[in-house]
Amino acid sequence: MSDAIAHSLLAFALTSFVIEITPGPNMAYLGALSLSQGIRVGLAAVAGVALGLSIYGLAATLGLSAVIDSSRFFYETLRWAGVIYLLWLAWDAWAAERGPSAAADGQPATSPRTAFRRGLITNLLNPKAAVFYVAVLPDFIRIGHGPVAVQTLTLSAIYVAIATTIHLTFVLLASHMQGMIESPDKRRNIRRTMAVLLAAITVWFAFSTQRG
Repeated sequence: MSDAIAHSLLAFALTSFVIEITPGPNMAYLGALSLSQGIRVGLAAVAGVALGLSIYGLAATLGLSAVIDSSRFFYETLRWAGVIYLLWLAWDAWAAERGPSAAADGQPATSPRTAFRRGLITNLLNPKAAVFYVAVLPDFIRIGHGPVAVQTLTLSAIYVAIATTIHLTFVLLASHMQGMIESPDKRRNIRRTMAVLLAAITVWFAFSTQRG
């Protein structure tokens, strides 16, 4: 591996890390979910998020992300669908309670499969993910140092790995907090605080992603 490629990969990894540790919809959703439903459900959601990011990475390699970025219709459709879905997730986190059957068998009210699906959909409806692959990733591709498609896939894999590691860490911390908070009332208050945070971030997301 040439020094130019090595430096580019390192710079991209650092950029991805800074972007991912910035609070956003994923963090708020994963926190609320893990606090209320536990680690298994939280990990399933992380897997869904990772798959969504990976799909956009493959789309970037195929040039589809550029189409989304250049088409106002596609971009706005994704943006508003994402906003509506995130607001629904915030409401679901606010109102979520363990049902009678869940309380009886000790299982979470949200199944891992549902959490996985929601994590996937949340990221597929996030146009900022597509824009990242169009606006940020190409800056770290070095023409003349190997096939562009291979470099794009490599950078995408690095981004997904870093994002997933950060999400896993956040879920583990939130799940640990769940074990420390025995009072259902305290758990409910914390979960609802995260739900409000998710709603607030979604409103910010709606304004920050609009195009003039």
